[in-house]
Amino acid sequence: MNPAGATPLRIVAYCCHYCAYAAADLAGVLRLAYPGEPHIVELPCTGRIDPLEVLRAFEAGADGVMVAGCLEGDCHFRAGNINARRRVEHIRWLLQRVGLEPDRIEMVNLSSAMGRQFAEAATRVSERVRALGPSPLRLLQAAELGGNP
Repeated sequence: MNPAGATPLRIVAYCCHYCAYAAADLAGVLRLAYPGEPHIVELPCTGRIDPLEVLRAFEAGADGVMVAGCLEGDCHFRAGNINARRRVEHIRWLLQRVGLEPDRIEMVNLSSAMGRQFAEAATRVSERVRALGPSPLRLLQAAELGGNP
């Protein structure tokens, strides 16, 4: 999906096992098209998302992050997705404080039957991150190593 010569995006999609990961699987089963950039990381619950882990993903060169959990009020671990949303808002604040665009991270809520909505969210996040361009951290890292981003 990237234009010829464009730097491929690196997007990490943290997905809860019960809903968002199943929705991603359903999107695949239905052969729904969405950008290939999101690298899915399965979590037992998005309530387990660690802000330091997300910041490390950005430090390691991620251009964007999608956190995908259960529908609000329908979390298998009660309030895990509510805690995740609070953490994502905190991460957005941290990103802004360190000079990155807070729009590089997004939280979405899905049920396991929402394969189409998963594909739409992955597309939306990919397009937003593509508009922002590669992460300045990744570009800085590449410059220091003398390689390509």
